[in-house]
Amino acid sequence: MFIDNRAAEIANALHQQADAMDVGEKLPSVRELSRVYKASPVTITAAITSLTALGVVRAEPGRGTFVAGRDLAQEPDYAWQSSALGRSRVDPSRAGRIGSHGTGDHVQLSWGYLAPELQPFDELRTLGVRCAKSHRAWTMAPPSGLPELRRVFAADLGAEPEDMLIMPGGQQSLVFAMRTLADPGTTLITESPSYPGAILAAQAAGLNLAAVPADGDGIRPDKLAEALERTHAKLIYLQPCYANPTGAVLSPERRVEVLALAKRFGAFIIEDDWARHLALEGAAPAPLFTQDPDGHVVSIATLSKPAAPGLRVGALAARGPAGERLRRARIAEDMCVPALAQEIALGLLTSSAWPRHIKRLRTGLRDRRDAMVHQIHASLPGARVANVPTGGIHLWVKLAEGTDSTALTAAAQDAGVLIGDGKGYYLDEPPAPHIRLSFGAASIPDIEEGVRRVGSAGQYISPTGIRAASRLLGPGSGQAHASS
Repeated sequence: MFIDNRAAEIANALHQQADAMDVGEKLPSVRELSRVYKASPVTITAAITSLTALGVVRAEPGRGTFVAGRDLAQEPDYAWQSSALGRSRVDPSRAGRIGSHGTGDHVQLSWGYLAPELQPFDELRTLGVRCAKSHRAWTMAPPSGLPELRRVFAADLGAEPEDMLIMPGGQQSLVFAMRTLADPGTTLITESPSYPGAILAAQAAGLNLAAVPADGDGIRPDKLAEALERTHAKLIYLQPCYANPTGAVLSPERRVEVLALAKRFGAFIIEDDWARHLALEGAAPAPLFTQDPDGHVVSIATLSKPAAPGLRVGALAARGPAGERLRRARIAEDMCVPALAQEIALGLLTSSAWPRHIKRLRTGLRDRRDAMVHQIHASLPGARVANVPTGGIHLWVKLAEGTDSTALTAAAQDAGVLIGDGKGYYLDEPPAPHIRLSFGAASIPDIEEGVRRVGSAGQYISPTGIRAASRLLGPGSGQAHASS
C-alpha cells in the first residue's frame, strides 16, 4: 500500500493516540481529525486505512472508527493443508542436503560447483556488460533457444541444431525430461550409487525408482537387463562420463550392451553429461548420444558445472518424436531461457577464452584432486579411494568397516567441514559406509585442512555411530550437508 509522508506522519500520531485509549473507544471523525491535523479528508482516510491494515483500529461504516482489540493474533492454522496437499513426492531429507551449501565459515568439501577462483569470472563479467548492451538480450528468445547457441551445443554431439533444446541448467533439464517422457507411476531405473538430484527429479515427476548396481566400469548390464524385465521401465538414468559420486566411466563394452538393452526393451536413456568439460587426464569419452542413431538417448549438458553455478544454461538433445514432444512441451515451462543468459553463454563458448579456461580448469582441478587423495591417505586411517577419477570433481571414499557415515558427517560439520554422507547416494541400504568429498569448491590449503578435520572427527565416532566430544573438534556450525 502506498501512503505519502503526510499521511504516514498522521498515522503515527493516531497510532500513539489509539494506544492511550481503551479498546472499543471511538476515534474523532474524519472531519474533526482534518481540522486538528490541518489535512484533507483524503489524507486522513489514507492514515486510518493504514492503521486498519495493521489491526490498530477497525472501521465500521456508518458508525465510525474504533480502537481495535489488542489480543495476541491468533496462530494461523495450516492443518487443512496436510490433507489438501496429500503425500509429498520429494524426499525432504534429500532436498535439504542438496539445497544448502553452508556458510562462509565452513570448509566446503561437498559443494558440487567450482570455487570462485576456478570460474572464468573476468570473461563472464566482460561478456555480461557487452551482451547487456545489445537489444537481443532483452527480447524474447525462441522457446527452443537461440539458433546460434543450439548449433554450438549440437556440434559437440554430432547432432542437428533442430535436435537441441536450450534449458535453464541441468537439474531443470532432468525434471523436464523425466516428466515429459514418462507417465507418473511408471518406473525409472538409475545406477547405484547415483546423483541425489536425479532421484529428486524422478520423485518430482511422480516416477517410481529402481536401483541397479554400478562398479568402476559403470552400470552392470546383466543387472540392468533383470531390472528392465522386472519393472518394464521406459526410462534409464545414466552418467556415462565421470559419474557423480564415484567418478566411474562407462566402459566401451558396456556402452554397446546398454544401448542394445535400450533397443531391446524400447527404453529411453537420459544421459546426464554434466562433467564433459571436466576431464583431468586424457580426453573425455564421446557422448553416448553419438553411438545411438535410433533416438534412445536423450542427452543433457550444462554450463553451470564447468563455468559458473549462476550461469544456468544447458542443453537437451533428443531425436525423433521424443524430441518433438520435448520441444513442444517446453513452451509450458517458462517460455524460454532468458536471452541475456543465452547471449553470455554463446559468447563464452565461441570465444578464445573458453579453451583457455578449460585448460586452466584442468590443471587446477587435477592439483586439487591429487592433494585431496594424498591428505585422505594421511588423515583417514582405514579409508580408501577405490577409483581415483580421471575427470569430474568428486572422490568416493570408502570408510573403515563399522563407521557410521551419518555420524561422521555430523561430526565433521561440527568441526566446520561439509562433506557428503554416502547414504544419500543410494536408493536402498548402502553396501558399505562411504562419504563423498568434492575437490572443486575449495583451495588446496582448505582441502588439506578440511580432510584433517574430518580425520580428527572420525576419532570420536564409535562403530555404532555415537558422537562424542565434538566440542574438541574445532569451530563450525550449520544445518545442512550439501550434496550437489
